[in-house]
Parts: sequence; structure tokens; C-alpha cells
Amino acid sequence: MIIIKSEKEIEAMREGGKILADIMEKVGAQVFPGKNTFEIDALAEKLIIEAGGKPVFKGYGKESGNPFPGTICASINQEIVHGIPSKNVILKEGDILKIDIGMRYKGMITDMARTWAVGKISEEAQKLLDVTRESLNIGIGKLRAKGQLSKYSCAVEDHAKKFGFSPVRDLVGHGVGKKLHEDPHIPNYKSKEDDVKLKEGMTLAFEPMINAGKPEIKLGEDGWTYVTRDGKLSAHFEDTVLITKGGVEILTRK
Repeated sequence: MIIIKSEKEIEAMREGGKILADIMEKVGAQVFPGKNTFEIDALAEKLIIEAGGKPVFKGYGKESGNPFPGTICASINQEIVHGIPSKNVILKEGDILKIDIGMRYKGMITDMARTWAVGKISEEAQKLLDVTRESLNIGIGKLRAKGQLSKYSCAVEDHAKKFGFSPVRDLVGHGVGKKLHEDPHIPNYKSKEDDVKLKEGMTLAFEPMINAGKPEIKLGEDGWTYVTRDGKLSAHFEDTVLITKGGVEILTRK
């Protein structure tokens, strides 16, 4: 069931989203060669708590016996999502780092991700970042109340493929707000699933994950980190978005 949020819930998400966007900006400023991802994770947790929020990734999946240990997901190069922050993972010139952060604030959750360049990166890596960011923006631009969710999915896939890149098919976006993962599933590709008619008050996390090579992925030995099967780069951008009568409001941007 897709949850329509109340005005009070939307206001909490609006406020939390702005805070989270500010935190992402501060965390992103710490992405440079020689930094380890554990230090970046610790900063994100400190800033979330100081803002009156609570990290939602930390401890996620505890019922499985393998809870996620970080406040952020920190995924490097061929890692797509859910990378575990570590003192042993030290950023080097030319890497790309995906940072994904979720925060509960005043009872409501917002979720966002950005891909950061570590120093000077290759032309291919920069193009992948640019195209993934553009695909998110183009897809979001297709949305409005009474419209179809599939317009987003088709726009993302079409834009990525125009540059020879591949949207991941085994991982998708999702509804968000009261829980981290709510209905509906939001594919970043043309899908045969039943389409969703958008309604005012829906809050959704749109997150294209785009591979430089083929779309196939595999799960790492840690049980969390997804990587590209062909070992090529992957980029990830995500925003929490409110569906409005005339279009959308992106809650996780300043």
C-alpha cells in the first residue's frame, strides 16, 4: 500500500530533507585522497545527532543477524550500493565514492545519495557521474499528480543508454517516509510491472544506479555490498521527492 502523507508529516520531511542535504554537503567536503570511509561515516553520524535526527541505516537488517554497521553506505568505484564504511578503506586519487544517507527526523525519514569524485577522475568516470545525475533530474521532471510513475523509469533508462551506460535492474528506488522502504518499487528502467498512478502527497525515493558496463550485479562476501559483475564503474544519485498537484518538490535539496 502506498502511503499518502499528512501536511504535518510532509513538513517534518521537508525540514529533515533540508538538514540532510546540508549534512551531505559537509560530508562530501571530506571526500579527498587519504581519507578513510570510517572517518566520513563518523562525521555523518555526529552531524545527524547534533541536528536532532537519528541514523536509519545503522542497525538496519538486525533481524537477519547481519545488521548494517554504518550511518552511511560508502561504495567505491565498482561497488554500486551498501558499501560498509571502514578504517581500512582509504580513498585514493581517481576513485569515485557513493555516499547514501538516511535520517529519521521528527518521526519521518528522508533518504539521499550522491557520487563524489576523489581528486581528479577519468573522463569516463566524470561522464558516468554527469549522466547519472542528469537521468535523475530528467526522470523527476516527468512526474506530477495523476501522472504515471513509468514516465520516470523510461526517462532514466533512455538517457543512460544514450551514452552507452546501463541502469541496474536488480535494485530499485522506493517509497519512503514512515519507514525507510515503503511501496512502491521504482525501477530505473522500462518495466512490465503494473504502472502506478501518482497522487498528491506521495513521498518517494528516486535513485538511479547506473553502470558504465553491463547491468548485471553480484553481492559481496560481507552480505551487504553490491558490485558490478563486470568490475566496471557504477554511479548513484538519490533524492526524496514529494508529489504535488503541479509537479514535484525535491525535499533533499537546499
